[in-house]
Amino acid sequence: MKAIVVRNFGGPEVLQVEEMAVPTPGPGQVLVRLHAAGVNPVETYIRSGAYDPLPDLPYTPGGDGAGVVAAVSAGIGGLREGQRVYVAGCPSYAEYALCPGGGVHALPDGVSFAQGAALGVPYATALAAIDMAGLQAGDLVLVHGGSGGVGTAAVQICRGLGIDVVATASTEGGRRMLEDLGAVAVPHAGYAEARARFGGRGFDAILEMAADRNLGEDLGQLAPGGTVVVIGSRGPVQVNPRDLMRCSGRLRGLLLFQVPPQTLRRIHLRLVAGLAAGWLRPVIAKSFPLAEAAKAHEAVMAPGALGKIVLEI
Repeated sequence: MKAIVVRNFGGPEVLQVEEMAVPTPGPGQVLVRLHAAGVNPVETYIRSGAYDPLPDLPYTPGGDGAGVVAAVSAGIGGLREGQRVYVAGCPSYAEYALCPGGGVHALPDGVSFAQGAALGVPYATALAAIDMAGLQAGDLVLVHGGSGGVGTAAVQICRGLGIDVVATASTEGGRRMLEDLGAVAVPHAGYAEARARFGGRGFDAILEMAADRNLGEDLGQLAPGGTVVVIGSRGPVQVNPRDLMRCSGRLRGLLLFQVPPQTLRRIHLRLVAGLAAGWLRPVIAKSFPLAEAAKAHEAVMAPGALGKIVLEI
């Protein structure tokens, strides 16, 4: 099989295609023939060596993908050979992925493999953040950085749950996309004006993709008892804690890899239900062939995202 192999940490150029043997599933494992793999920012940090912990070299990157079940080990129920699935938490920049049974989920008809590959990290992160903030129907949320993979997921899920959404994007195209998903879309500095459309109320939650740029301002935009959930940050930031004190607010951080497995299973059951019902449909920004994984890594870190970056396999 063809797979991306990283033999040295570094720039995108270290992502090289190699021929490898197709793995054989052991106890509790499922072999999936992948047709698409999701590309996430965290994979660029790992590839560059700027992450902790780092995998042993050499390794195959990725975590998200979608395809069909090629083989199932004994003792795993609910999966069959030939079934359409998406995977979360197994190396996916390859033609085949060896996955733990708990990381393989049914992909409903009508959902493309590219859309399935967009689910694992972005949609699970978005739903975990919404749960962490305790959001309910009728609440108002700011998705700060709404046009990327996690942002579009958060907007779709919130609207499906009856939560009002203001979402920011740096480009007019990104804002049009967010409006189509049901959000009030504004530039990154325009959410104070957007609050006026909801009677000037503060945000019950802010889902923050760039805390290093925005957190200092976020704390002053919360409703009483509101929550900021930090999903992404590329450096330190200075804040005034009194802004949090004034609204008796909360500041939470989310790293998907720290979410307990049982909680993740429940999250994916809810995502599959949303896909089957038709109100969840991942937005694909651009796809690249496996051999152009380096270009995909450059694209996922470029500003002005319009959905999810995927590899077609």
